[in-house]
Amino acid sequence: MRCMTGTGGRIDPLLLARASRTLSRRDPRLGAWIRRVGPCGLRRRGDPYTALVHAVLHQQLAGAAAAAIGRRVRFLGQGRFPRPAALLALRGEALLSAGLSRRKVATLRAVAEAFSSGHITTRRLVRMDDAQVVETLTEINGIGEWTAHMLLIFSLGRADILPLGDYGIRKGAQRLYALSELPGPLALERIGEPWRPYRSVASWYLWQIAQATRED
Repeated sequence: MRCMTGTGGRIDPLLLARASRTLSRRDPRLGAWIRRVGPCGLRRRGDPYTALVHAVLHQQLAGAAAAAIGRRVRFLGQGRFPRPAALLALRGEALLSAGLSRRKVATLRAVAEAFSSGHITTRRLVRMDDAQVVETLTEINGIGEWTAHMLLIFSLGRADILPLGDYGIRKGAQRLYALSELPGPLALERIGEPWRPYRSVASWYLWQIAQATRED
């Protein structure tokens, strides 16, 4: 799964307002949806470690199932996701009993080990550019580019990320432009070129368009 990364700013209310105006001016079709959906709801949430744990729990699971597993994992951490050292101290059986697969248990342990050892730190990630973040995170066993892209957008607040292989974004673009089929990465890259340097914001609106498609 590919992602086009840029050098946009960090997500904050002023940037979101500026991005919505710029996107509406450059792409009238997207602008119509921006007016329909309303203000962009992108918010930075969670430190990178917590964001990675959250993303791993949601990999290949429906929202309700992932949320149920998340509650059980937080119970093991006394109300929050166990921090790296605490997660490494948990027995595998405890995590399996929370509903995690053995593969996800291994991935969570790999994430915890990377942070516990200091190989990855929040400070280092904040200082990296987008491509460096993806390269660093995908070195962790079980962490792919999609997970790294979600962390870039939702935890680090990078404003110019376009996950080219994300199904929801592809579906949103298909509806936005009335395409006969889902656009591939190259087509989506071309479509998204006018959205620079606010492609994370455009991505959020594409997710809303895809959701509206399911509800129609």
